[in-house]
Amino acid sequence: MNARLEKIKNVLIEKKAEDIEVIDLTSKNYIVDYVVIATTLNAKHAFALLNYLKNELKPDGEEFLRVDDDDEWTVADLGDIFIHLISEKSRKKYSLEEFLSELDTNTNI
Repeated sequence: MNARLEKIKNVLIEKKAEDIEVIDLTSKNYIVDYVVIATTLNAKHAFALLNYLKNELKPDGEEFLRVDDDDEWTVADLGDIFIHLISEKSRKKYSLEEFLSELDTNTNI
């Protein structure tokens, strides 16, 4: 798993995503094991980041099961990893890191 997360993180770093955070949720009762969050510069940057991720991860057999996106927030579902590409404004507004840190190990979601 660490190699997959490192590759995702490295692509995001290389393509100028900001404030990249990897959150380990394996001890929580959440729908995925890991969440990667990165701040984007704008909607076009998020679109480009998603395409870079797809191009770099596909040769390794990575499958993007679902992608949901708008101008402020893109979520890519890799099955056991969610990648959130979020505008700075939305990242501050929704405080996803705070929400995930408050999950109880016994919570069923």
